[in-house]
Amino acid sequence: MLNQLRKSTGFLTGILLGLTLAIGHSVYALKDDQQIPFEDLQAFTEVFAKIKSDYVESVDDKKLVEDAIRGMLSGLDPHSSFLNTSEFGDLKIGTTGQFGGLGIEVGMENGFVKVISPIDDTPASRAGIEASDLIIKLDDKSVKGMTLSDAVKIMRGAPNTDIVLTVVREGESKPLIFTITREIIRVKSVKNRILEPGFGYVRITNFQSRTTADLLKAVSDLQKEQPLEGLILDLRNNPGGVLNGAVGVSDAFIDSGLIVYTEGRVN
Repeated sequence: MLNQLRKSTGFLTGILLGLTLAIGHSVYALKDDQQIPFEDLQAFTEVFAKIKSDYVESVDDKKLVEDAIRGMLSGLDPHSSFLNTSEFGDLKIGTTGQFGGLGIEVGMENGFVKVISPIDDTPASRAGIEASDLIIKLDDKSVKGMTLSDAVKIMRGAPNTDIVLTVVREGESKPLIFTITREIIRVKSVKNRILEPGFGYVRITNFQSRTTADLLKAVSDLQKEQPLEGLILDLRNNPGGVLNGAVGVSDAFIDSGLIVYTEGRVN
């Protein structure tokens, strides 16, 4: 792929302007010498049965099991979470499709919604939402106790409808209030322009399934505009995304060698 990139650009100098990319891949299995903790699982089944028989309202079995799984994963670290089918579908929309919303990459921190990065040229970025902002209220609803999926569903909605975000920002003495109008969000991961004669600029806002192809096209378009002597690759505030997209972008600039690997307890 490097040769393909060089054919379209000649000599390129890549300048990386910061990147925090979290790439996680975990495989879970019981080793041969490990025993299933039946006594501990018995406590779980007893609690499950007690809730089913004595709780004041009837509770769905699937919800109980999902909540138990979420509890197990949330106790590990801030980056481990469980996605059911619906939530995984929402995740795919964020990296491959379009939706009515605000244009914010978000996560959870201390029970609040944390802005990882506002997407360029979206209602959130134009309103002044910044990376590391903590969203504490959506309209009149506190986000404390919400799941990330619940918060995202509230922020998404029909275009041309408003939502009020209450935000805590470091350095501000009191919460900030933003009224933002939802729009159709089309997630564009690659933007490009000529900075000055001979030098191109490419910004990758997140990694999608088409990011590698879009990068090659962006560089080709710049080269058609004028011959390039150097290229600035801007990855600031990139929250990550599709692993293959990140690997493909790296492969475009690396001749050979290992790009990414994982370590774990599973051989």
